Amino acid sequence: MATILAHIKIFAGKEQEFENIIRPLYEASHRIETKLRRYEYWRGTEPGQYYCLLSFDDFVGFMEHQASDHHEAPDFPALLESIRLEWLDPVAGASDLTPTEPQELPADASDLMKEYAKHYSVEVQDWWRSLR
Repeated sequence: MATILAHIKIFAGKEQEFENIIRPLYEASHRIETKLRRYEYWRGTEPGQYYCLLSFDDFVGFMEHQASDHHEAPDFPALLESIRLEWLDPVAGASDLTPTEPQELPADASDLMKEYAKHYSVEVQDWWRSLR
């Protein structure tokens, strides 16, 4: 499993443009991606603040999402003031998801997937292990 909470800050005045991009991205991700478990966006309390919860069967599923045509098409960099990915670990018995774990990419992974994997490697916290 790979579960992430993305903390997203959009440049002022770009909120509507961002929401116009994420709606078809949400739809395409749910329609096409077979390893997708959760993928949803929320507005935060501060202007331009958004969150995205993403959960995939495994890390490879996340990399396939990141490198997909529908994810690469929007011009996110022009809208993002900042983004921070926080790896999450579901609590057994309080979530229907399984633990977040690292995974090697398949030998035939695309160059784009390999590049994303360098920047978004799974970070399993030591304190999680004793509670699993």
